[in-house]
Amino acid sequence: MKYLALGLLCTTLLLSCKKNSPESIGPVTPTTNYFPPIGGTAWESVNAADLGWKVDKLNEAIAYAESKKTYGLIILYKGRLVTERYWNGWNATTRYPIASAGKSVTAFLTGVAQREGLLNINQKTSDILGRWTSAPLAKENLITIKHQLSMTTGLDYGAPDDNCTTPNCLTYKGDAGSFWYYYNAPYRLLQDVVAKAASTNYNQYTKTRLADKIGMANNTWFDYVLWLNTRDMARFGLLILNKARWNGTDLLQDDAYFTAMTNTSQPQNQAYGYLWWLNGKTSFMTPATTFTFPGSLAPAAPADMMSALGKGDKKIYVVPSKELVVIRHGDDTGDQTLGPSSFDNIFWGKLMLAF
Repeated sequence: MKYLALGLLCTTLLLSCKKNSPESIGPVTPTTNYFPPIGGTAWESVNAADLGWKVDKLNEAIAYAESKKTYGLIILYKGRLVTERYWNGWNATTRYPIASAGKSVTAFLTGVAQREGLLNINQKTSDILGRWTSAPLAKENLITIKHQLSMTTGLDYGAPDDNCTTPNCLTYKGDAGSFWYYYNAPYRLLQDVVAKAASTNYNQYTKTRLADKIGMANNTWFDYVLWLNTRDMARFGLLILNKARWNGTDLLQDDAYFTAMTNTSQPQNQAYGYLWWLNGKTSFMTPATTFTFPGSLAPAAPADMMSALGKGDKKIYVVPSKELVVIRHGDDTGDQTLGPSSFDNIFWGKLMLAF
C-alpha cells in the first residue's frame, strides 16, 4: 500500500510538471511593451514560435529581403527582437544614410520645437528664415511650416536641382496648399527652420531632444541626410509605435500634433501625413509624379501601417494593430524610387503569412 501511494504521488507530480511546462501551455505572448536600455547592446528578444508565428513563413519573408540587397533587417514585437539579421558584412553598429526616411524624424522634431514654443507650424516660414524664395512676397508669405511638412508649398518642383535651397531655385508655381508634390528643397529648409528657431545646429537639436532620450547613439546628419544603424532606426520606430512615449516618458507631449503627423495632412495625397507615408487610404500619390492612383500604397500590408521611406528602400514600418516595428536597411531593391516601392507590398505579402 505504501508503494502504491508513493507511485500515485510520483505520477501526480509528473503530470503536474508536464501540465505547467512551456510545451503544454502553447505560445507565450509578452503582455508589456519593452524598451531597450539607454547605452550598451542589451535588447530583449522573443522567439517567433513562442508567439505562435509560422516560422517557415517568417523565414521566407527574411529570405526575400536578403535577396533584395537588404543588409540589415529587424522585426520587433512589443519592442522585443523577433528577428535581427545582417548581411554584406554589416552588423548592429553599421551606419548608412537613410535618405528620405529621415524626413519622418524631422517631422517629429518639428513637433517638439512647437511644443517648446520655438515655432508654430501655422506661422509663415519667412517669420524664421526671412526672405527665402524668389516668389512674389505676397505668395511667399502664404507658405507656412505646415506646408513644408505636408509637401504643399506651391513652389516650382521643376527646378533643375531638386536639392537647391537658394532663393533663385525656389520659384512660384501655385499658391501654397494648391497642390502636392514631393519636393526636397523646401523640406531641407525645414531643418534650417527648426535649427534657427532653437538657436542651435540640427545635429545638436536631434541629439538633445531625441537621440539621447531613446539611446539612438550613432546618428549624424550630413548634408541634410541622416545616417543611422539598423538598431537606431528600430529605436525611432519603437518610439512612434508608442505614440512618442519612451518607457513612460512622453518626448513630444502633444498628442494632437502626433495625430496630425500620422494622418492625412492635405486633400491631394491621402497617403501622406507630416512627412510620413500612410497605408490603407483610398488613393495615393508618389514622388516624381502628379498622378493620383486608386487604392492603398501596400495592399498586402496592414491598413494602419505608417512608414518612413527613403530612396534606396530605407524603411521604417510601424504597425500599431500588430504592435510591430520592421526595419529594412541596405541598398536599392530594384525600383530606384524615392519612397514607396514594390518591395513594400511583396515583402509584407510574405510576412503577413507568418502571423
